[in-house]
Amino acid sequence: MPPNPPSRPSKEIHVFPNPAPERDYVIQFQIPEFTCHCPLTGQPDFAHFTIDMIADEYCVELKSLKMYFWSYRDEGAFHEKVTNTILEDIVKVTNPRFIRITAKWYVRGGIYTNVVAEHRKKGWKPLPAVDLPAHGFESGLLR
Repeated sequence: MPPNPPSRPSKEIHVFPNPAPERDYVIQFQIPEFTCHCPLTGQPDFAHFTIDMIADEYCVELKSLKMYFWSYRDEGAFHEKVTNTILEDIVKVTNPRFIRITAKWYVRGGIYTNVVAEHRKKGWKPLPAVDLPAHGFESGLLR
């Protein structure tokens, strides 16, 4: 059996049916190695993306998300534009109840940039937050 061909960067995001569409639950993706380059100087840009999503009918397939983020490696992109484009592309294929993308861009010229973009499905209302007490180990009270 021949080995699988290597994966290639792609702007195609694949989805699969939400296994629990009857409830709101958060799916979080951490992408700590995002790279693109400055469209003006050509210098590399690095960012840590966090995507918090409450799916509706569809969830994002992880390998395609990885290939999607990889596709930006050789592109010039302003921080604000690329963050909002990624949000739009995910919304287009999943139509989630809620999604927030936080892009924390590493320092360049002594300045850190954080870009937060979000989308709420029309008519979706989140349930009230449930605050649970911190476990002693989490709060630092117990050692």
